[in-house]
Amino acid sequence: MGQRDWQGGEGVVKVLGAMAMAAAMAGVAGQILGLSPLPDLLQKNGKKKKKVRVYMDGCFDMMHYGHANALRQARALGDELVVGVVSDEEIKANKGPPVMSMDERVVMVKSVKWVDEVIEDAPYEINEEFMNKLFTDHKIDYIIHGDDPCLLPDGSDAYAHAKKAGRYKQIKRTEGVSSTDIVGRMLLCVRDRPNETPVHASLQRQFSHGHSDKGSSAGAGTRVSHFLPTSRRIVQFSNGKGPRPDARIVYMDGAFDLFHAGHVETLKAAKAMGDFLLVGIHSDQIVSAHRGPNHPIMHVHERSLSVLACRYVDEVIIGAPWEVSKDMGEIDPYAAAKEAGIFEVIKSPRDMTTSTIIRRIFANHEAYKKRNEKKVKSEEQYYHSKTYVNGD
Repeated sequence: MGQRDWQGGEGVVKVLGAMAMAAAMAGVAGQILGLSPLPDLLQKNGKKKKKVRVYMDGCFDMMHYGHANALRQARALGDELVVGVVSDEEIKANKGPPVMSMDERVVMVKSVKWVDEVIEDAPYEINEEFMNKLFTDHKIDYIIHGDDPCLLPDGSDAYAHAKKAGRYKQIKRTEGVSSTDIVGRMLLCVRDRPNETPVHASLQRQFSHGHSDKGSSAGAGTRVSHFLPTSRRIVQFSNGKGPRPDARIVYMDGAFDLFHAGHVETLKAAKAMGDFLLVGIHSDQIVSAHRGPNHPIMHVHERSLSVLACRYVDEVIIGAPWEVSKDMGEIDPYAAAKEAGIFEVIKSPRDMTTSTIIRRIFANHEAYKKRNEKKVKSEEQYYHSKTYVNGD
């Protein structure tokens, strides 16, 4: 995962007692209240209500907080959320090659705390046969999708059958983030480097602009995220609960940039060491100081929401310091934790980093260029014709 050396291999955790953590959490991550109560499962006659099961599918490639927010909205429309992860073959046929493998995408979807079940190798189109299988075998009541268009290569609606059956519901797309823009940010990491190849430069222009690179210069007009979360959004993503008085609290910090399967599995291992996992998200300034001026790819608020959506995480500290010590001038940022005997090292289960993902894109330059061109047209159509959808 790479939280201290940023390039994978090892993550670090600190296991703290409940009393020691009380002071650390005060004024930083206090308990967030105001979440909606659990639905009443009993009818007036004392019988249990039938649980409403909803289905949402997607590629979930390079999964980000926008995907997580879509799954949160979908879960709010029912009692149980079943998620279909589209197969590699279907993605290639309809959009172009995926960056992440099926295994990596499934790990990411299963880690989202609003997901109850996952169907692997789901079809891109919900045809009548698969729709009936959802209704009968998986007891699905409604099929959910965002208000952005999902068209098949022939231009038809991938959800036409669900709409005709009256079993379709729509949620609002999370604006301000997309896989296309994220790829552009990733490629900024190689801009202006002496060893940049023509392929790197072409990709950077193509993705960072979000349109064709005709007549443009590298780097000009690159989209920069100005996403700022509201307190309501943070509450929506938060668990809203603090640790029990006798809880064994585990603290883990890092950048968690371009949140991926390696992060998820290391956080899972950290959570297994205690009862309450508190995660420190390093500020943009700290990440940039240690990784370079074009890092982080996702800014601190985006990274915080991605981590908060993970089912293994109980709370986050936004803008956590690099050093976990009383004296901020220590060379070893974990010296105080080591001296106190509360320092542990977790080896990442996956050899995966942000650089790994960037290399995958470079290796398939032409395919991703074509994929991006199709995606840009779809996004332009969405913003031109979008209508208001209740919910966010």
